[in-house]
Amino acid sequence: MWHETKASIILSVQFPIIQAGMAGGVTTPELVAAVSNAGALGMIGAGYMTADALKSAIQAVKAGTNKPFGVNLFVPEIPKVKDGELQRANELLDPVREKLGMEKVHMKPAVDVSVFFEQVEIVIRYQVPVCSFTFGIPPESVIKKLKARGTILIGTATTVEEAILNEKSGMDLVVAQGSEAGGHRGSFEGDFAHAMIGTMALVPQVADAVSIPVIAAGGIMDGRGILSSLILGAEAVQMGTAFLTTAESGAHALHKKAVLSATEDRTVVTSTFSGKPARGIENGFIREMTEYEKELPPYPIQNILTQEIRKTAAKQGNADYLAMWSGQNPRLSRELPADELVHRLAGEVDVLIGRIKEK
Repeated sequence: MWHETKASIILSVQFPIIQAGMAGGVTTPELVAAVSNAGALGMIGAGYMTADALKSAIQAVKAGTNKPFGVNLFVPEIPKVKDGELQRANELLDPVREKLGMEKVHMKPAVDVSVFFEQVEIVIRYQVPVCSFTFGIPPESVIKKLKARGTILIGTATTVEEAILNEKSGMDLVVAQGSEAGGHRGSFEGDFAHAMIGTMALVPQVADAVSIPVIAAGGIMDGRGILSSLILGAEAVQMGTAFLTTAESGAHALHKKAVLSATEDRTVVTSTFSGKPARGIENGFIREMTEYEKELPPYPIQNILTQEIRKTAAKQGNADYLAMWSGQNPRLSRELPADELVHRLAGEVDVLIGRIKEK
């Protein structure tokens, strides 16, 4: 059977389908549990969670399913930002704050890397079966500690070189994330521009270069994308945008509506919201800030600076100032319960294989 792959066996799931760990409240416990109960792998997007919030989310998922699930963590980054750069960034954001009726508060964000290590301890304490990483490879001590507890580790790569580094570090599987993917890309080695490789080109090259199972990601929205990925050498797929519009998703209603009505030419790669390139639906904020993109501080500083702007816009129902991440294939997005989506995806693959056999 097509769904019996190296990845599905390692992850103990019926279908080699992983719901991406989308951070920022999209991956509710209800979504994660529903995906896992349907036979795929649900993933908590813990990137911006405190340790207590992650603990609560894990407990809620465990209350909703006894199937395997995972937690996605962001490997911390500590950029050096000068006071003058922060002042300039705040000055550029002040007109936006004014439009939203916010005070002109000039922030000096600080990055607390201790949260990442607290999250790791929570993953261990609550015996989460799978832990994936984005934005780099965690310290060797973290990898050894998790593997000693039997945690299955998944890395993220946007180039063959990054995939090889993930394998060498001890990852059990690696996501080959193509440039079609929505949200932030997992690039961490080399220049971002040179890592803009499409899924169809990236997956087979990664599959040829590493011995660990490869998980295809980026623009995969239906059975055609799943079967194509498996043919290209992947052992599973990771899907984000496809699950963003499900009933259990915690994405803002305006975000869901924007994705469901978007076309392939509406997404852009921008660092205006967070300081790190991410693919999303173009809106007023992106258009206003693009010309100043090179003046903005790197992730996560810019992300912290725009956090209250995004929260205020959400409360006001103003889509022009929301970060509406989306992959390049929004026309195939569906408004369904998560379990129904998983079953439809699997059914679509079955139909495709049946058609091929008939020819």
